[in-house]
Amino acid sequence: MASSALVQRIVAEIRQKIQVKELEVGAHMSAQKVADEFKVSRSPAREALVTLANDGYLEQFANRGFFVLERAHEVFALNDEVRSLEEPEEYYRLSEDWLNNLIPQEVTEQFLRNRYDLTKVQVIDILNRAAKVGWVEPKPGYGWRFLDVAKTPETLEQIYKVRSLIEPAALLEPTYQHDMEILRRLKKEQQDMLDGGIDTLPADVLLKNGIRFHEEFIKLSGNPLYLMILKQMNNMRRLLEYRSMIDRKRLYKQCAEHIQMIELVEQGNNLDAAHLMKRHLSGSFARKSPILKLRVEDQSSTENA
Repeated sequence: MASSALVQRIVAEIRQKIQVKELEVGAHMSAQKVADEFKVSRSPAREALVTLANDGYLEQFANRGFFVLERAHEVFALNDEVRSLEEPEEYYRLSEDWLNNLIPQEVTEQFLRNRYDLTKVQVIDILNRAAKVGWVEPKPGYGWRFLDVAKTPETLEQIYKVRSLIEPAALLEPTYQHDMEILRRLKKEQQDMLDGGIDTLPADVLLKNGIRFHEEFIKLSGNPLYLMILKQMNNMRRLLEYRSMIDRKRLYKQCAEHIQMIELVEQGNNLDAAHLMKRHLSGSFARKSPILKLRVEDQSSTENA
């Protein structure tokens, strides 16, 4: 098992590239190449490659490096359960326990170290990640406090309300950059999903593609504050939707609307793209809200049983 959050992140991202065939069979990888790509030292880069080799994704040859194995591109078991690749596993173990009321609202670092068998550095890392997203805060002096805001369906509604304000507004910024290369890349990614990816790609990849579309689209506004707010919203949304079941059928409409927005922007019609973005986000929330409410009700029933 990867020994640190950094190594886990590198492993997850390389594994995803193999799964979506961005890295083909026989592709060569070295510790230095990975270190350069992820802007880390050679040590965690090499550890990530060794982990992938042990898991059967790569084969290591002495003095030659690592190569993607043919069996790494075999069909992966299709799993519609969303398990984010963005954070270390212990982060989600903690969030799962909090969402299910299995830990107290106020805890100490030692309590978390004992419960999850983590080092002090690991505990501080996941608490800082949670605090950055907004569902944990340090207590004055000693200990940490979990916040109820991360548990409620109302939070998801508030997130989509904020997004419905900033994403259409970003499209109307006078500084919006009509970067055709970025728009073409986003359009191809969405079209590839419509052409079969929706039915074959892992749920995590589908979720990540959707997030990337919205973040890249808003980044073109030229206003970095829009992107900063959206990333914060997406971080919270990933926690709320963690392990929810992705609805592949509805992704066809979502991807088609993404492509329609791109084409409107390519034509210079940002106003219609902004109107479509607002309808798109309203529709997304309407589809997800009942699912999240059902999950909360199920948790309440379990607690009261």
